[in-house]
Amino acid sequence: MTVVAIHQPNYLPWLGYFAKIARADVLVFLDDVQYSKNSYINRVQIDSRGQPRWLTLPVSFRFGDRINQVRIVDADWRRSHIDSLKTHYAGAVAFRPTLELVEDFFARAPEGDLAKVNQFLIAELAKALALRCEFRRSSELEITSEGARRLVDIVHKIAPGGTYLSGKGGANYQEPQEFSAQGVTLAYLDFVPPAYNQGHDGFLPGLSVVDAVFRLGVKQTSALVERAIAPA
Repeated sequence: MTVVAIHQPNYLPWLGYFAKIARADVLVFLDDVQYSKNSYINRVQIDSRGQPRWLTLPVSFRFGDRINQVRIVDADWRRSHIDSLKTHYAGAVAFRPTLELVEDFFARAPEGDLAKVNQFLIAELAKALALRCEFRRSSELEITSEGARRLVDIVHKIAPGGTYLSGKGGANYQEPQEFSAQGVTLAYLDFVPPAYNQGHDGFLPGLSVVDAVFRLGVKQTSALVERAIAPA
């Protein structure tokens, strides 16, 4: 049975995003829904000496724009974000190989289009973590429904009779009967981020996946992702 996950294309997202990729056969980037200002779509937190610090992509948009209509307005964002990563992760165990990896991804990322930049970076990071998943865009599927019904229709179109893999928070608003009516199985993934050594007292959860890669390297980060609780 094909497992489909659906998520907005976030910027360098956290480990839980990649745990979902690890459990899915297909991840659909929800790129044609309304953009939310100052969300994880254009920013993410990294570790700044034990305090969370935002990495933000400056964007241009109008209220009501879909994510795939939003543009990155700072042509120099790559350099400024690389400089921030150098500053805050210079002493990390896997600093040099991770910096080279991120520099390569940034250099090859598309120009201007926020959704495409994020989609590219997520796909490249997933590949680096040895996660096998097909990536699709909701904007290519010609689906006009909204809300939870839209999720059902996306899964039904891609994999009739398949499984929709949702984050645990989805249980607060999803209607299981809408999925079952279309023959779609609804499953949840509850990812609890395992603590790892961030080089200081305490642990900051929810940071960008690059935090773990800088601290642990690619192989150990991939192992962390695989610790996700199996869908139920």
